[in-house]
Amino acid sequence: MPASIAATAFFPGSPAPAPAAPKNGLAERPESLDVRGVAAKPGSSSNAVRAGKTRAHAAVPKVNGGGKSAVADGEHETMPSSVPRTFYNQLPDWSMLLAAITTIFLAAEKQWTLLDWKPRRPDMLTDTFGFGRIIHDGLMFRQNFSIRSYEIGADRTASIETMMNHLQETALNHVKTAGLLGDGFGSTPEMSKRNLFWVVSQMQAIVERYPCWGDTVEVDTWVSANGKNGMRRDWHIRDSMTGHTILKATSKWVMMNKLTRKLARIPDEVRTEIEPYFFERSAIVDEDNRKLPKLPEDKSTTAAKYVRTGLTPRWADLDINQHVNNVKYIAWILESAPISILENHELASIVLDYKRECGRDSVLQSHTNVHTDCNSESGETILHCEHLLSLESGPTMVKARTMWRPKGTKAQETVVPSSL
Repeated sequence: MPASIAATAFFPGSPAPAPAAPKNGLAERPESLDVRGVAAKPGSSSNAVRAGKTRAHAAVPKVNGGGKSAVADGEHETMPSSVPRTFYNQLPDWSMLLAAITTIFLAAEKQWTLLDWKPRRPDMLTDTFGFGRIIHDGLMFRQNFSIRSYEIGADRTASIETMMNHLQETALNHVKTAGLLGDGFGSTPEMSKRNLFWVVSQMQAIVERYPCWGDTVEVDTWVSANGKNGMRRDWHIRDSMTGHTILKATSKWVMMNKLTRKLARIPDEVRTEIEPYFFERSAIVDEDNRKLPKLPEDKSTTAAKYVRTGLTPRWADLDINQHVNNVKYIAWILESAPISILENHELASIVLDYKRECGRDSVLQSHTNVHTDCNSESGETILHCEHLLSLESGPTMVKARTMWRPKGTKAQETVVPSSL
């Protein structure tokens, strides 16, 4: 039988003889039985006719050639017209499995690429994402920061405000990581019960160099006692790769009542909370304890050489304690500095003496006096400024002193091991 069908396909002129129908009797079968032995429906005869036409059409040779056999053309034309011939319905069944395996492989390769980084220093493994950690027997806190593009200034280096924000961030994260963060901005649980919070009274920072975009800085901070009614906090910023010192800073803090806005003594309960974390160590050995001069505080804008008036805080300048953040004062102080100093010099050090807090509706003015001295040892000209930030109504907010060095001048770099 298969031989007869094959002969029919290649030799249409000699049709194969039909099988003889069995006679009626016990061995007689209906002519419309299918392969399962069940009588076929009447429509099956039309199917048989259609199949015969298909075989006849397959036997016709292709007129224009084209490299395909007539049999193949006949098989394609027998496909139902309702199913279009596309690339997808001609793929083999195992293509979906292959696509799934490929997707899984690519996803695994992407995850491996994200995790396949090699730290240049082993201790970076413990602070991969810059969350910070407690070190030095629980007395010091360390956190890494990457300098972002929006944190650099016109000279392509980080601004002094950027590094001051890093100081404040590490101070708060230190309190949080130590488990002492209450319901407030750096307040401990006992301080929150008494509506107390910390305010900075004095700060000094020495900048040896300014990091650039993409640099990673490592900030260490710790606290210690400052007299009977205050606290001291120090910072040390270094380059995370080289260990070179970038900035050293120290500050003094006192307590203020959130309701009365007046200074308060440290309760014994609060002292008990924070004393276990005191670490007697100074970031700046030779502190600038010189008394800041008293600049004219009258309403005359000609009393100081450089004056900027009409400074007002924005809503974004307020912190959770409902007063202007201490870093904003630095930006206001430098508002009155001559543009020639800002273009040709960089800030080498700053000393700040905070007198009172600044509210949302305050209007301030910034005064700057510029002094030029000659260093007898090196012969270089030393430029320093005295600043006063006050309300336009008269009271002083902040007094400051800044030291400047020409841009491109390298300060004496100190390398401090990060393990200290």
